[in-house]
Order: sequence, then structure tokens, then C-alpha cells
Amino acid sequence: MTRPLDAAIAAFEPRLPLAIAYSGGADSTALLHACAARWPGQVLAVHVNHGLQPAAVDFEQHCQSACAALGVPLQVLQVDAHARAGQSPEDAARLARYGALRRFALPENGQPPCATVALAQHADDQVETLLLALSRGAGLAGLSAMPSRWLRDGVEYARPLLEVSASDIRSWLQARALPWIEDPSNAHLGFLRNRLRAELLPVLRAIIPHYADTLPRSAAHAAQGQALLSELAQADLQCLCGPQGNRPSIVQLKELSTARQANVLRHWLFSVHHTQASSAQLQELLAQIAACTTRGHQLHIRVGHGFVRRSNTTLDWYNPAV
Repeated sequence: MTRPLDAAIAAFEPRLPLAIAYSGGADSTALLHACAARWPGQVLAVHVNHGLQPAAVDFEQHCQSACAALGVPLQVLQVDAHARAGQSPEDAARLARYGALRRFALPENGQPPCATVALAQHADDQVETLLLALSRGAGLAGLSAMPSRWLRDGVEYARPLLEVSASDIRSWLQARALPWIEDPSNAHLGFLRNRLRAELLPVLRAIIPHYADTLPRSAAHAAQGQALLSELAQADLQCLCGPQGNRPSIVQLKELSTARQANVLRHWLFSVHHTQASSAQLQELLAQIAACTTRGHQLHIRVGHGFVRRSNTTLDWYNPAV
């Protein structure tokens, strides 16, 4: 069930001091004001300037003025978020943003300025994320959508507004006469997420009025299932590799069901080698493992940004560019 913004902040228990990722938009404005009121003197704002549009200068100036009026310290982080070859603009911006937040929260020298970084995604964002995952044919990991709390590269993040609707956030701001800025890129229908928000969600709202409650509930069920699969994969990987190794035994791997092989291979590739297999790559890998019946059978297949190969009686992964 969605909940009022004040109730969500009352239930939020971050480690302090708390940094708010503040864009100047409605969602992060509400999060910043609500958290600053609850933990006065323990909140700071972080604005990431992506430098992707002329309005970025106006966003930064707005954030500086708003934080000065609120009496909250503001740190502005400049990043180059332009997409590289093979990257989508959204992925490039997200990676640049998280990289900047990590450098801010975990400086090489000196005391970390915050214990938790809070992001302002809300219930409607969660629905959009789930729909995007469905459009890509994602598995449970993708259908789990966004977690409310997690660790990434040593930084603790939280999304306290995930159960708050976008309309409630704007009503909360309007009731307090708090200004915010609209990002013009949100109206650009060239981005699939924006099209979902502008064209699909109004239809969903008309047909399924409570979709903001039911769809995130499905994501929560998927997250619970993914957690169980991760626990199983971790246990299987330890059995396949032994306590000191990171190369799964081919013979022992073949003793597992195909679904369990796929589960542990995904976990091995991601947890040990920080790469992911596409569905086609994973199916080909499983087929080659099944065909591996003699000592002389060679196995070599592209997976992620490297290759899985046979190394004696085990599987290995390597990146030729490293």
C-alpha cells in the first residue's frame, strides 16, 4: 500500500549524518525538506551536475538558493555523463551519478561526510521500473525493481519514498508552498521511461486504479524469490568450487538440474567476475556444458565482456582486454 510522505519519513531510520541526492525536482525537494525537519543539523544535500543540457546551470543555481534558504549545506558534484559507444544515455547518466556519489561518500582521505545517501524515487518510479523490466524480458532480479535499502561500492543507500505516490509528493509540497523545478528532459518521449509515464500509466490508472499498490507488491514478491535463489546459488557455488577456489567443477555442475546450473552460473559470473550473461549466451553455455563429456572437449564462449573456457576439470572466465 502507498503511504503518506510524513508516515514514510517517520518510518525511515537512516544512519546519520544523512546526505540527500538533490536534483531540485519535486521528489528530492520534498525528501530534503522532510528530512531536514526531522534531523536538523544532520542533513546535507548533494547535487550532481550532469552537464547534459543548458538548463543544468539553472538546476544548480536553484539548488544553491534553496539550500541556503533552508540552512542545509550543499555539495555540488560535476560529472561527464555523456554516453560512450554502446551505452544508452540513461545508463551513462546513472553510472556517472553513482560514481560521483561514491567519491563523495567515500573520500580517499578524511572523514566521510555522511553515513547514508538517500534517493527520492517513489512508488510511481517503482512501477515504471517494473514495466521496463517486463519489456526487456527480465528475470526475477530485474522484476524485483528497486530496493529500498542497499549497499553499492561500500556506500549505504536508501529510498524512503518508495511507498509514496508522485501525486502525494506534489500535494505535500503545494500545501507548504515549496517550489521545485521541472526537468525538461522528462517531457522527451524519445526515452521509453518517459513514454510509459506519459502514455501508459494514465491508461493503467483508469483500468487498474490501485496499480501503484499492486505492481510494487509483485516486485516485492520477486525480490523475495530472488533472495532465495541467491542464497541457493551461493551455497551451490561453494560446493562446486571448494572453500578456496572460484572455478566451478564441470562434473559437479552437471549433477545439478539445468535451472540450478543457470542460477549458479549467473551468480558465479556476477559475484566473482562482475559480468552478466545474456539469455542467449547462458543457453549456449549450458548447451556446451552438457556436451562436455570427454577430457578433450574444449569449451570457449563469449559471455558478458569476456569468455568462459574450460580449464582442466573446471570453468574459468577471462577478459582478453585485461
